[in-house]
Amino acid sequence: MKKVRLIVSGRVQGVGFRYSTYALALEVGDIYGRVWNNDDGTVEILAQSEDSAKMAKFIQEIRKGPSRFAKVTYVNVTMTHFNDFTDFRIAN
Repeated sequence: MKKVRLIVSGRVQGVGFRYSTYALALEVGDIYGRVWNNDDGTVEILAQSEDSAKMAKFIQEIRKGPSRFAKVTYVNVTMTHFNDFTDFRIAN
């Protein structure tokens, strides 16, 4: 299982980025995890998948950003370990 932590920088808060990330996870399929806003203006994502190609597509789309309102300037992707998720949710 591939597990990653993504820290997304740019104009990513107040533009529907978390909701777009949730929709993307559902669209790609077999992506489980959480997404939330950080106090420093970044968005953080924990994501896991058994399918490496789906994970690569998910990360590629996160790098693009969801819409003309968001502007992703940098995505820090690191492999990590966390307890398995069974769904994808927007965390508070």
